[in-house]
Amino acid sequence: MSSTTQYARERAVATAAVLKACYAAREVQSQLAEAKTVTKDDKSPVTVADYTAQALISSLLFAHFDYPLVGEEDAQDLRSDGQSELRKAICTRADAALAASRDDGDEWKKLGSSRTEGEWLDAIDRGNAASAAKGRTWCLDPIDGTKGFLRGGQYAVCLALIEDGQPVLGVVGCPNLPVDPSQPSGAKGVIFSAVRGSGAVQRSLTDPTEAPIRMHGLGALADASFCESVESGHSDQGTNARIAQILGITKPSVRMDSQAKYCSISRADGDIYLRLPVSASYQRRSGITRRARSWSPRPAASCPTATVSRSTLRKGGRWPRTRA
Repeated sequence: MSSTTQYARERAVATAAVLKACYAAREVQSQLAEAKTVTKDDKSPVTVADYTAQALISSLLFAHFDYPLVGEEDAQDLRSDGQSELRKAICTRADAALAASRDDGDEWKKLGSSRTEGEWLDAIDRGNAASAAKGRTWCLDPIDGTKGFLRGGQYAVCLALIEDGQPVLGVVGCPNLPVDPSQPSGAKGVIFSAVRGSGAVQRSLTDPTEAPIRMHGLGALADASFCESVESGHSDQGTNARIAQILGITKPSVRMDSQAKYCSISRADGDIYLRLPVSASYQRRSGITRRARSWSPRPAASCPTATVSRSTLRKGGRWPRTRA
């Protein structure tokens, strides 16, 4: 059985889940005055879109599978009396997304057209599972790149399936990314998906037709371009610039928020992504302060991993490791 066939149902459900979450997030972003936030212990903002996306995706995944979910959010703060307005906004958004008549896939028919407030909060809390070294686990970052989301920039809805500790399936929605990178002012909204060993594809939010994608085949490092974070606090951009100078790279860097960077590299919008810690304290914090942080890059990293040329594997190359 090929890996594509093996994970066909998981990929279909994951794609449907990410698609609906993308539409919900896009609607929240278009009305940023409503993008109310709370601040978690690590000072990161969480919006209506984060919670709504996790509620929607969790609900659909558990309607079809019994795999545990490692999510980014929980509903503990939402259940407090002081968060009634935010709680109502999330449930209203989730209900509206669930009832929407878009072609989001037959997978959603199992959930009906509405759910109670308690059901939505429970769906968010189902993301509290611990990662497991054995078996299958879903990994979700409902809105990666929250600061980009709040400023109207790039963000991503990221979902991965982990099997025995290794990513085998990744689906990433980038609602603000151009469908055609050669037409940056054209249609926007792309979903990327990849099954390990079977390549990666992209489709638009509005058209289910999938097209295969590949990374650049570079003849020389000097022909490459860097892809970097917009936020200078996320990576040491000065060191990146020095590395580019040493390698003879002169092309301007492509800068964007979120895991959209991985997806852009997977379809040859850019070639190299370095995330160098800006300080020792940043390095220590990464991967331990938030439950899903260690899994966070896995969904999007599955795309460039899956697009590695088969010739590399035939020559004895190994799949690249993905690290947080």
